[in-house]
Amino acid sequence: MRERPGVGLGLALLSALTFATSGTFARPLITGEWSAEAVVLARVGIAALVLAVPALLALRGRWPVLRRNAGTLVVFGLLGVALAQACFFNAVRYLPVGVALLLEYLGIVLVVGWMWLVHGQRPRVLTVAGSVTALCGLVFVLDLTGAGSLDPVGVLWGLGAGVGLAGYFVIAGRVDPALPSVVMASGGMAVGAVVLLLLGLVGVLPLRAGTADVSFAGHEMSWLVPIAGLSLIAAVVAYLTGVAGARLLGARLSSFVGLTEVMFAVLIAWLVLGELPSGVQLLGGALIVAGVALVRVDELRSPADAVPPAPAEPALAAER
Repeated sequence: MRERPGVGLGLALLSALTFATSGTFARPLITGEWSAEAVVLARVGIAALVLAVPALLALRGRWPVLRRNAGTLVVFGLLGVALAQACFFNAVRYLPVGVALLLEYLGIVLVVGWMWLVHGQRPRVLTVAGSVTALCGLVFVLDLTGAGSLDPVGVLWGLGAGVGLAGYFVIAGRVDPALPSVVMASGGMAVGAVVLLLLGLVGVLPLRAGTADVSFAGHEMSWLVPIAGLSLIAAVVAYLTGVAGARLLGARLSSFVGLTEVMFAVLIAWLVLGELPSGVQLLGGALIVAGVALVRVDELRSPADAVPPAPAEPALAAER
């Protein structure tokens, strides 16, 4: 259908926007009594429970689809949820958050390489130009000029997060079109939550939480407010629209659109926390948009990796 690329782009941008709220919601918890890993576990665990009912409704009479894709859901949960987030929050123990985020988003380069090496989709000039432009923009947005020396342990954790992010886009972009997006999102987060909980129970990840009030957007409020924002906005909406968008756009383009998350995060911090973006960061945002546009033009010329869902897939249509 002609409108699918536009719908996919809108879903991917909405996903990036809602993912970008996670830092703003998480900050008052992490600066209080909560460990970062406990925040992540609460985020994906609650979101998986919220989506469980619509996921079960979408699967009525279609259980063979779930059995056929059980392995995909497990890998998606391990790579796209548990590995990406666990590695990222371990990276920020050793590195500035900006550096860790930059290392994670190197995963988009891995997506291009994967599509080239495994699926024979050699990147053309516009995709290469878009890659370089978007990554340059990412550096400007993160404003890494004062980063200093990097701890090699943190760098390894950051690169691990990049592998997880690449897995998220590749798997979401090429999943069985008969599997509803809500099932993909809910199942993946459920697997991720279980893995993170097990890692916490064996002591690999610190799980620490509290019930004290937190300061959010200049006001004292219950810890439930940021937890609700994290689980409902930064997880339920973010993962659901992200999976649906990736299925319409394909792994490569959706991964580049995901770069706008960094730009949105800067703008949200400006609006909610009063952190005005610098001129360098605004320039970086413009470069990210330009890089995404170049990749988009290349995709329109040769939509090689897009795997559109079946036209008669009622569950996915109902989600839109």
